[in-house]
Amino acid sequence: MKNKITQSMLVAFLILASGVVYAQQPTLQYFRPNDRAGVNVFEPSKEDTVAFDGVKVRVGGDFALQFQALNQSNDLDSLVELGSNFNLPTANLNLDVQLYEGVRMHLRTYLSSKNHTEAWVKGGYVQIDKLDFIKPGFLEGIMDVTRITVGLDEFNYGDAHFRRSDNARAIFNPFVGNYIMDAFSTEAFGEVTVMKNGFLGVLGLTNGKLNQSVVVNDNSDNKASFFGKLGYDNQINNDLRVRLTGSWYINKGTTTGNYLYGGDRAGSRYYNVMQTLDGDGNAFEGRFNPRFRQLTAFQVNPFIKFKGLEFFGIYEVASNSDEEGAGSFTQLAAEVLYRFGNTEQFYFGGRYNTVNGKMSDTAADQSVNRLNVGAGWYLTGNVMAKLEYVTQTYEDDGWAGTKYAGGEFNGINLEAVISF
Repeated sequence: MKNKITQSMLVAFLILASGVVYAQQPTLQYFRPNDRAGVNVFEPSKEDTVAFDGVKVRVGGDFALQFQALNQSNDLDSLVELGSNFNLPTANLNLDVQLYEGVRMHLRTYLSSKNHTEAWVKGGYVQIDKLDFIKPGFLEGIMDVTRITVGLDEFNYGDAHFRRSDNARAIFNPFVGNYIMDAFSTEAFGEVTVMKNGFLGVLGLTNGKLNQSVVVNDNSDNKASFFGKLGYDNQINNDLRVRLTGSWYINKGTTTGNYLYGGDRAGSRYYNVMQTLDGDGNAFEGRFNPRFRQLTAFQVNPFIKFKGLEFFGIYEVASNSDEEGAGSFTQLAAEVLYRFGNTEQFYFGGRYNTVNGKMSDTAADQSVNRLNVGAGWYLTGNVMAKLEYVTQTYEDDGWAGTKYAGGEFNGINLEAVISF
């Protein structure tokens, strides 16, 4: 009870403080704005547009609340009945600090989330765009196109994580839910990013662990994960922007590296879906995590924006090693939006997302299919509302004998978001 009262007070404070704090926010170097200005921003630009004049602390936050009206069913008729009501609000506290010329820190705390009743640190990192702390102008030519990021936070695999909802930070997501196979994990990592003339390259590694421990035993082989990205992003003219990237993630350990699709400890949207009458269900239902023990994954993301018309896509394959059963799943997603209004403050569109594959080379096929249709309105740069219809189905013989056989849910979600 005490946790819930404290949680409610923090959420209320975040809402009341948002208008006051935002007006006093400092500008930071190489920073993705945490408001509508950050929509369709992927890696922050290497353009040096903000002068350093001392340490600056930016206190920000996110708040999201959904009204959910979903129905669900399965072949066993074993799922709970879902009513129409509000979900528990989610909230983030964000600290971004300009520590030195070209050196910035980020820290995010989940104040309220679906999966945790207590406030806890999601993660953080230090981003280095200049090495002037070693010597003014040190390796300036290299650092003009290079960025070093080190921390325990989400790492840069794929482009979908730039558009997803991160607990309460839902202002970049045009829909309510994230993708079915949701590539997102918070691990100890280091990465180097190079950007020049529209070309992009990322190379990094993580320790492969969601829960950090230095102990080595039968439950931990301490194998590192390796990831990278290659791409091109260019504003060709005032009307047309084109981006295409390909990313990969590899881990050959059997006890690390299996959190890529299960690392979001905040929980999923679509509350209580696929939960049975006898309590079988968790905070992550609605997504799919293959949980491969020796995971190799790659993701290709095209992004095209012509005037108000916008397309984002995913082609992704996640596979297991032959020694672990050679299972594989393919994810496809296509998202088409039309943004309009004097400042493109309105939008409508749809997203189709499907995952198909098998857990091993001898297993039966499994597929999950989802369709979202919706619209949104940025009332201000920091406040938005979105309405969607969602339908999701579980198909193929691989679900036989489980609660997912013939499973489906569908209905309406209305979400209100504040970010600053």
